Amino acid sequence: MLGNLAIAAAAGGQYSTLIILVIFLALMYFLMLRPQQKQQKKHREMMSELKKGDHVITIGRLHGVIDEINEADKTVTLDCDGIYLVFDLRAIAQVTAQAPQAVTAPAASDAAETEEAAKPADDAADDSAAPAAAEEAPKSDDDAADDTTK
Repeated sequence: MLGNLAIAAAAGGQYSTLIILVIFLALMYFLMLRPQQKQQKKHREMMSELKKGDHVITIGRLHGVIDEINEADKTVTLDCDGIYLVFDLRAIAQVTAQAPQAVTAPAASDAAETEEAAKPADDAADDSAAPAAAEEAPKSDDDAADDTTK
């Protein structure tokens, strides 16, 4: 009878070890592998959206502007203050600024209206500054002493 109890206890121990192993593997997946997969997906999306004019940083921390992307060779040419360097696409660590989008005609007319609205405010500021500039600065003690000696 004691032998049967020992065998039952040993069999239950095997299942608990298996359950702990499965829980450990699940935790490892959710804490290590899944975040890495999300980061890789985000990096792939960033790389697919690269275009000429984007400001990027390489894995060597070199800052530059994309001049050309060669999809066939999987290379990118960066303009680093007039020096053109060719890098592998995998060398791009991050995009710091996107290239500006093309300006549309209605946006240009909105900018003109904004300038016109800003002009009256600037004129009012100029009018209030004129009287202040016309006033003389008070003389210092040294200037007063110089006037009395003349």
